[in-house]
Amino acid sequence: MAFDPNAARAQFPILSRQVNGRPLVYLDNAASAQKPRAVIQAMTAAMEGSYANVHRGLHTLANETTEAYERARRSVAAYLNAAEDEIVFTKGGTEAINLVANSFGQSVQPGDEIVVTQMEHHSNIVPWHMLRERKGAVLRFARVADDGSLDMEHLASLIGSKTRMVAVTQMSNVLGTLNPVPEIGRMAHAVGAQILVDGCQGAVHADPDVRALDCDYYVCTGHKLYGPTGIGVLYGKAEALAALPPYQGGGEMIESVTEDAVRYAEPPRRFEAGTPPILEAIGLGTALDWLSGQDRAAIHAHEQALYDRAAQALHGFEWFRPLGTAPGKGAILAFTVDGAHAHDIAQILDRYGVAVRAGQHCAEPLMSRFGLTSSIRASMALYNTTDDVDAFVDALGKARTFFQ
Repeated sequence: MAFDPNAARAQFPILSRQVNGRPLVYLDNAASAQKPRAVIQAMTAAMEGSYANVHRGLHTLANETTEAYERARRSVAAYLNAAEDEIVFTKGGTEAINLVANSFGQSVQPGDEIVVTQMEHHSNIVPWHMLRERKGAVLRFARVADDGSLDMEHLASLIGSKTRMVAVTQMSNVLGTLNPVPEIGRMAHAVGAQILVDGCQGAVHADPDVRALDCDYYVCTGHKLYGPTGIGVLYGKAEALAALPPYQGGGEMIESVTEDAVRYAEPPRRFEAGTPPILEAIGLGTALDWLSGQDRAAIHAHEQALYDRAAQALHGFEWFRPLGTAPGKGAILAFTVDGAHAHDIAQILDRYGVAVRAGQHCAEPLMSRFGLTSSIRASMALYNTTDDVDAFVDALGKARTFFQ
């Protein structure tokens, strides 16, 4: 199946607009991707023609909306190669990790160890810190090498008899590093620990097949997958979810309630208390159906070619300092510019219509590891083109000139 980035780009209405009098060059995709027309139309149609609350109603609108909501769950399950009852809808990847940290954490004892890495997003650090504060768990950080790869020897040295959970990103949101998740999972399982994978980047740009990854938990978020905000996914192996107590209480997550007792529903309903993000789930299902209809291998090759084009164009400049050069990394280019603050560079790029991210990227331990307080990040998506990359490189050169 051929992939045409210009044809794909035409399906994203926002990409036709101008910013500061110039064509929009959107390279902030690692933070949030734009939405295709199919997603916008699906959510609009659900609001205009068939909206009601799900599961509880007996009338036609409730039945139609419930079917659309559960159809979205089937789309997610197919995308991740999971069973439907292994898919829990959350309000985002962050909530999915918090769900596991809180529910799994109820069995954690003082001295139990949680292993994470220096390259994790705060969403995969702070919930474990909170568990450390509540339960006396020990949080251990695997080192990152100078090229941005994970120090696997150091990671292996941290995983032992006290390890209860290994929480690792599939793909770094700053470095673009792709971690060997199956190998890490084997290390964790060998000592009786579980593995949680932050797939918020990996679900978009890598292989999200949870069976092949053999992870106990996998989280992703809708807004990076060309879907809406306010929706995320927790995948859990059936036996792992069955062992977890509920995270929140309320309607829908129970089998029965009396004055004296409560009996909880089976997963996934156990973890979906209250009215769920109905429209957002429908939008995510549509986004994944749309994405699944594309040639994923061709998209990956296209994104990597864009990254290579940008990296090669900037390679010879003494003022350009790339962050993360691990072999096989994804299409994320983080860097600093000598003599200029990252925020200033980003604001100047915006004058030329180029949208990038600047700051710590919710990865303060990683920034500290490299002795930085901030960096600039340009991240590619399927709808970006060589014209986008060339405009970015040209604008960055002009920004650098401004500070000379």
